[in-house]
Amino acid sequence: MPRSAASTLVSPVPRAAERDRRRTSASSVLRSVLEHGPVARSTVARLTGLSPASVTEHCARLAGLGLIRESPAPRRSRGVGRPHVPVELDDARFVVGGVHVAVPYTTVALLDLRGRVLVRRELKHERTDPGRVLARAAEGLAALFAETSGRRPLGVGVAVGGWVDRETGTVVEHELLGWREVPVRELLAARTGLPVEVDGHARALVNGERLFGRARGSRSVLHLFVGNVVDAAFATHDEVHHGPRSAAGAIAHLPVPGGTEPCPCGRIGCLQVELGERTLCRRARAAGVIDSANPMHVVAAAAAGDAVARRLLVERARATGRAAALLLDVLNPETVVVTEVGVIHFEECLDALREAAGNSRSAAVLPTSFPDSVLAVAGGSVLLDALFRDPLSASPEGI
Repeated sequence: MPRSAASTLVSPVPRAAERDRRRTSASSVLRSVLEHGPVARSTVARLTGLSPASVTEHCARLAGLGLIRESPAPRRSRGVGRPHVPVELDDARFVVGGVHVAVPYTTVALLDLRGRVLVRRELKHERTDPGRVLARAAEGLAALFAETSGRRPLGVGVAVGGWVDRETGTVVEHELLGWREVPVRELLAARTGLPVEVDGHARALVNGERLFGRARGSRSVLHLFVGNVVDAAFATHDEVHHGPRSAAGAIAHLPVPGGTEPCPCGRIGCLQVELGERTLCRRARAAGVIDSANPMHVVAAAAAGDAVARRLLVERARATGRAAALLLDVLNPETVVVTEVGVIHFEECLDALREAAGNSRSAAVLPTSFPDSVLAVAGGSVLLDALFRDPLSASPEGI
């Protein structure tokens, strides 16, 4: 074989390996700046294990992309010489759009690079056909982008319940919305003209927790989302488990010990029908607590002293704890994060959940880190996860 032909065959492998190495190193540097900034480059080198020269190179590249900046207040060196100039995340230049599609409404939001929600809107569904829902989401985002014209949009993250294929950006199936094989990425990118990333909302919130929440630094995290949709996500060593076509985390039909609700699948006591917000609201209406289908009205009644509302929320939290115990037995995570309205608002509900999950277990059981903005953070975290994993590709340079 001619030498040039042989070179052509083998050269892509080293080039691919070098790209992977640079991507991983750049991600490590950006994550260190997010978590520790303002931080000296020498500290970043120590934290990441990279050489000082490599850290300097990556910091220059990330600064050139507008993702980090030098801190305005340099730190004095202990010895002779110039003061250290620390670097920090540049959170004033860009925004990301976040979209969360729930059953009754869509949340649209803008977040900065620290995952902080700058502005958000709730768009009640007039119809749930995907074309209309996504068109209204694009219109809502456009209005929010216009309000923050001084910041450049990097892209849009979309979080949806049900079965979501992250690789293709498709909602494979969402039973409650009636969506099947909906190309969300394609439809929303065409309407916004921006890069779009799509994932399931439990996985999105695991990413939010490990980047910006109390689960940062945890070696393994289980997230349990209990809303109209009930699902879960599991991450180990900073990697979220997706499974074939991102089908992991589908727990809607797991049995709840002691469950009594009939499920459309034909069984009794499936997780989603037992714990879903529709069931909570139906039980609250039957008890005369509320006359609506809004779970926050149950929360408001409990906060106002309604003993029946409080009992319904505590019972739901306890059932959620029993479901969490099943997952703990299988996965044995270091940290469990639960997003559920009672657990978010009442310490009594959190205590009931922890007791049912098993207080003797080694896992830390925590409520969501984003009680006032969980759906907005879910959407934005899908795009921010892509950015922090590969800042050299998911960067302003490609927009």
